[in-house]
Amino acid sequence: MFTSLFTLGLALTGVSVFATPLKRADSFTVSLSGPAASVTSLDELKFTASITNAGAETVKILKYGTILDGDLPTRSFTITKDGSTVPFTGIKLTVSLTDLDDSAFATIGAGETITVDHDVSSLFDFASAGEGTYTFEPVTTFQMADVAAKLVASTLEKVTVSSTSVDVHISGDLAARDVAGIDKRATPVCSDSTKKAFITSRLAIFACLYSEAKTLASLSSSYISSNGKNSLYTAYWGATATSTISGVYNSVASESSSSRTLSCTDAYGACTSGVIAYTVISTTNIYYCSLFFNEVASSNLCTGTTVAARNIRGGTTLHELTHAVADTDDVTYGCSADQALSDANAKINADNYNCFATQVYQNTQC
Repeated sequence: MFTSLFTLGLALTGVSVFATPLKRADSFTVSLSGPAASVTSLDELKFTASITNAGAETVKILKYGTILDGDLPTRSFTITKDGSTVPFTGIKLTVSLTDLDDSAFATIGAGETITVDHDVSSLFDFASAGEGTYTFEPVTTFQMADVAAKLVASTLEKVTVSSTSVDVHISGDLAARDVAGIDKRATPVCSDSTKKAFITSRLAIFACLYSEAKTLASLSSSYISSNGKNSLYTAYWGATATSTISGVYNSVASESSSSRTLSCTDAYGACTSGVIAYTVISTTNIYYCSLFFNEVASSNLCTGTTVAARNIRGGTTLHELTHAVADTDDVTYGCSADQALSDANAKINADNYNCFATQVYQNTQC
């Protein structure tokens, strides 16, 4: 990938030559229809999104964490009330871009409109927000792939699409609903002894769970403290205050929950195409999918594994822990795409913390 001396130098600092600004896809529109203007139960919060491709070519769009995802309880909407964002309580994913198949994408032909139905009653904390008027805005920042490409990950392009929003006044029954498949157990849950050992293995330096993730977090915080806003930092975080990013890493490094579930049982049926792991935000429990058990230790970054591969098990767990302790989002996936984000999106994107941390490990420990 990095063939010239110039690009090699960028690779060694983790700066991607492929990071490009977010583009607008003017040939696409998203319109939203919903319930009546006023409802008295969360069960009435059902929406239909219509996505239109007015362009001349067929496109392929990653569904996860966007308005196109009508199957998994990911964040397909941003919901606000009185100017404040309503907390999301569904699931957030770590995705392997190299393990995606067509089921992870929506393919929309030229001139075609597709519709996706959503029930958001269990995915946001309406009870805490209380009665009032809510604005429902679709998540329409997409990763598009070349329809003909065999290696989908190499062709993903990040775009934003215009959309409409819907206002709904909610009163009456605002009691929280459980996300389908919810598992309330707060202990390690894994009947497969090999997978359980993989999850609970510990490094001598840290006598606690998540040791590899916490090590990466600690190294990253120390690196930022020593190097400040150097080229690697600005590639991932731009002008964001170092204290903001260090604060997230420190929260992971010092995390000591005794009740968080680590499970290899897919309680939500979310271990679909390319999904490595996911966190249930309402409980902060973490669920590992089969792909996770193919991942490798951080030390492999010193023996040929690339940061861009995003297959470091500590990095994946770090990604999930930032969801759990810092409420990060999944704005995009892939180290190059991470570096193309605005500062505002970069600091809340879980994958930025993964890619930056593994690059720090490779730069300082190898």
